[in-house]
Amino acid sequence: MKVKKRTLLLLAGIIWIAAGFNILRIGIIAYKNYTGIINFILSAAVFAAFWFMIFGPLVRRHTERIINYTEERQFFLKFFDVKSFCIMAFMMSFGIGLRVSGICPDVFIAVFYSGLGTALFLAGLLFTRNYIFKPAMLR
Repeated sequence: MKVKKRTLLLLAGIIWIAAGFNILRIGIIAYKNYTGIINFILSAAVFAAFWFMIFGPLVRRHTERIINYTEERQFFLKFFDVKSFCIMAFMMSFGIGLRVSGICPDVFIAVFYSGLGTALFLAGLLFTRNYIFKPAMLR
């Protein structure tokens, strides 16, 4: 099924918002016994690392790639490239495995998942914003 290339931005936004919400929810649930200024600072550091080094640049790169497609209609899964789908599959598998194995203490899940989930959620919001408004790179 083919969709307009701009719709790929909306699809990416929906996927990232859903993933971010789910991971953030897990982190917040785990946080109930670990609230404290140090943990909040650590969550903010995790967020900053993921946002500025991974997800912020990823949103810009994928938005530019999508906008630069020459054909207006694209296969609906082309909101990511193959490398990004592989990274997503690895991250999901690793995260699920980490939680299920019990290797990491709940405080780690609380701090790490809250920061990571917030960064993912923000990436989804930015993709959605790029769908609603013309991306800056097209102005």
